[in-house]
Amino acid sequence: MSLRTSASGPALADSTVQEFAQSLRGQLIRRGDAEYDAARRVYNAMIDRYPLLIARCANVADVISSVNFARENKLLLAIRSGGHNGPGLGVVDDGLVIDLSLMKGIRIDPVARTARVETGCTLGDVDHATHAFGLATPSGIISTTGVGGITLGGGLGNITRTAGLSIDNMLEADVVLADGRYVTANAEKNADLFWALRGGGGNFGVVTSILYRLHPIDTVYAGPMLWPIDRAEEVLRWYRDFMPHAPESLNGFFAFLTVPPAAPFPEDLQGKIMCGVVWCYAGPMEGAEAALAPARERFGGPALDWVGPLPFPALQSMFDAIYPPGDQWYWKADFVKEIPDEAITRHVAFAKTMPTWKCTVHLYPIDGAAGRVAKDATAWAYRDAKWNEVIVGVSSEPADVDRITKWAREYWEAIHPYTAGGAYINMMMEEGVDRIKATYGENYGRLAAIKATYDPANLFRVNQNIVPR
Repeated sequence: MSLRTSASGPALADSTVQEFAQSLRGQLIRRGDAEYDAARRVYNAMIDRYPLLIARCANVADVISSVNFARENKLLLAIRSGGHNGPGLGVVDDGLVIDLSLMKGIRIDPVARTARVETGCTLGDVDHATHAFGLATPSGIISTTGVGGITLGGGLGNITRTAGLSIDNMLEADVVLADGRYVTANAEKNADLFWALRGGGGNFGVVTSILYRLHPIDTVYAGPMLWPIDRAEEVLRWYRDFMPHAPESLNGFFAFLTVPPAAPFPEDLQGKIMCGVVWCYAGPMEGAEAALAPARERFGGPALDWVGPLPFPALQSMFDAIYPPGDQWYWKADFVKEIPDEAITRHVAFAKTMPTWKCTVHLYPIDGAAGRVAKDATAWAYRDAKWNEVIVGVSSEPADVDRITKWAREYWEAIHPYTAGGAYINMMMEEGVDRIKATYGENYGRLAAIKATYDPANLFRVNQNIVPR
């Protein structure tokens, strides 16, 4: 008996697969197993791939065995943390998936203000563990996202201006390399690898745990403010001018969105396309009202104002119900240094044509604490950008795939001339090597050299791939 990787690919003897399975403390899932269909699914339902094997690793030893098995048997290898990767690069046809979702250990040191987190954890797992100590670390805005992928790609979200990117708070990582070695990377040990991991994605190995710096952030003054779409040009112009000069304790991403057609949203707003800002003030509560007053005083006041004191994990999970696993997703992104009036006009024109109520556009500020880091201090090259722009076509219905994809692409093509060139890799589809090079800019050559040192055969290539020099 044997398993064939593809119609023309090499066959794996059943005894070889069985020996691999017996080497694991976790579970090896094969095609035909009862758990197979559920295990191969990822967050984006547009992705439908059929791996040969899925190794649900229970510990680092399982990861080492899995990496060695893929290398020795010449299998395509994908790494899955939370499965949220937009183009579905956490799963692969006819290869091996290393699924880290069982590895959920977290240890908080409240004195040192650090968290040691295994990379099967989600953002919700981390927020739950850190909030008990009145602490937090910056990351994304959907709590079901896996920490591994979002961190290695950069990690931006609700407190980026206040506390930096996830990679700016990454103190250390444990990594299984392509040759099966297990190493620690930090500022003193394997410093070149540590530099590359901070923004270089999954190109350099399987990161099994990350040590994060924590910040004393507990209750925030946060939530959405929305205005009618016919005020969008003036609201976005005001936001563009206001945000770069706001105190770093104030965060807020601009959004075009459709008000969800359900409670608790006001009936008269449900289904309407609007613009708004999702605010997060992370400073002392006595300064919150003053920080948000400029927004409340504009344009006759917001049509919806749900900004108030919130436990930080409540903000982090605010959009989970709107965007559960299983929707169709198509992403387009760019970094933005300036937002000229002409770009604003184009934004509003396309926002008014969003094809489904789940489609959205966000502009995340990435100045403040994130912007003070030098461009060559980490692999993230766009420290001089002011925003990360993402255009997202989303629908619960498979029949909408062509509509949401066409809208997102045409929107991006209209706006791209006003952007900085590269994009945040966590919000890109598979867009080719030129886009990847544009994303890393002057850092790409150094990344390619480090890739050649740690993964010369490009075993870790199911990702936004950096080709070994």
